[in-house]
Amino acid sequence: MVEETSDRQHRIEKFLNAVEAAQKLQDDIMTHGFDAAYLYYQDIDSSWLENWDENEDKSILESILMFLESDDEVAKRFREQLISSNTENTNQLAKIPEIALELEKSLTASSQEAERLFATKDVLISHLSSKLNLIENNTMNLFDLAKELLEKLEHIVIQNNAEQS
Repeated sequence: MVEETSDRQHRIEKFLNAVEAAQKLQDDIMTHGFDAAYLYYQDIDSSWLENWDENEDKSILESILMFLESDDEVAKRFREQLISSNTENTNQLAKIPEIALELEKSLTASSQEAERLFATKDVLISHLSSKLNLIENNTMNLFDLAKELLEKLEHIVIQNNAEQS
């Protein structure tokens, strides 16, 4: 009961502080007009608008997508395999965002490295191999590619988590 009252009191104080800050901002705008922005932002005249997205953290999905489209050797092999798996005349590279989403899910689905490896391999097999490729015993190449891709993607996830911390 005491804890509930304390929590309620804390929320009321927080609300009142927000109302006071909003009133002060309104008063400053009424007094100074547009120049009130200089009271609240130090570097208002800089190029912050042009550089807005440079400091934003990328999501894991965006990082995976950027990697799959990069000049990294593993990403190049992935795209080559994707193009060579084309049995009909469709643009396989257009599937990269869909594959990136599936790879993100496979990376975050399990904490076991072996499970992530096989999930990554399954994603590659489902998108990169036609029946003909599987018959030609191309599964070992896909497994090797899956291992290398998983190493790269795990590094991306670790890096992404470190940047957001």
